[in-house]
Amino acid sequence: MIKSFPPLALIAGPTASGKSALALELARLRNGVIINADSAQLYRDLPILSAAPSLEERASVDHRLYGVRDGADPCSAAGWAALARAEIASVHAEGRLPILVGGTGLYIRTLLDGIAPVPKIDPAIRDTIRNRSVADNRAELVRLDPEAAARLNPADTTRIARALEVVRSSGHPLSHWQQQREGGIVDTIDLKPLILLPPRPWLYQRCDQRFAAMIDQGAVDEVRRLLARSLDPNLPVMRAIGVAEIASGSVNIVTLGQQSTRRYAKRQYTWFANQPPADWPRHFAPYDARSANHALALLGAER
Repeated sequence: MIKSFPPLALIAGPTASGKSALALELARLRNGVIINADSAQLYRDLPILSAAPSLEERASVDHRLYGVRDGADPCSAAGWAALARAEIASVHAEGRLPILVGGTGLYIRTLLDGIAPVPKIDPAIRDTIRNRSVADNRAELVRLDPEAAARLNPADTTRIARALEVVRSSGHPLSHWQQQREGGIVDTIDLKPLILLPPRPWLYQRCDQRFAAMIDQGAVDEVRRLLARSLDPNLPVMRAIGVAEIASGSVNIVTLGQQSTRRYAKRQYTWFANQPPADWPRHFAPYDARSANHALALLGAER
């Protein structure tokens, strides 16, 4: 007897690629519930700057994990995955289709494949590493974990520090722990994934238009309210695209924000073009009313 698994739709891709619009279409067709997989949209502080669903959209279709976290309370990929697992189970219990939507690849990978059981990092080791230069940390990483040192960008301060913390605290390289992922759900669901990878010129134009619209909609005041809280600048919400550009007070806020958004979209595009399994369907056309039927068909839905 073949065991059946509950369905999970996944719509992923770079920012401004049309994920939210497609998710709304699918949810209306299939009695679906949209579950957020975007790290910025998890926080309630920046609904405009994070392009969170509008109140009208949220009233028309059930949305979950949007604006549920205060910016002062950071959420890890593992923390988000635990929230998402609970919401997916709840939607399945209701007999509805969970639709996972977002562009945070680490979140999606952690939920589906699980997380490496890396032991707790020794605080003294972490403090030592975080207070040294990236050059010194990389030099030590070359000695202790040459594979990671060769793989990582020499200027990537955060990832080099993380790899060094793990090998010094645990005695094993990060790759050792990543081979033992735990808690993934991919083997317990019937996954229907779709990656949106529209033409880059179209995508970048959308990024530019959307950031300009965000400024018109009140993003500057939104960031001012956030800055007034004097939060730790290293918090995820403080590093959201557009915060630093608006905080700079430059007369070129729109141009700077557009550039940052395009760069972010480019990084996401590269990740989603190469990291997900090759057999996951890709939708390469600009997402609009004409291409929606094809995208829905790739997700196993018809209008």
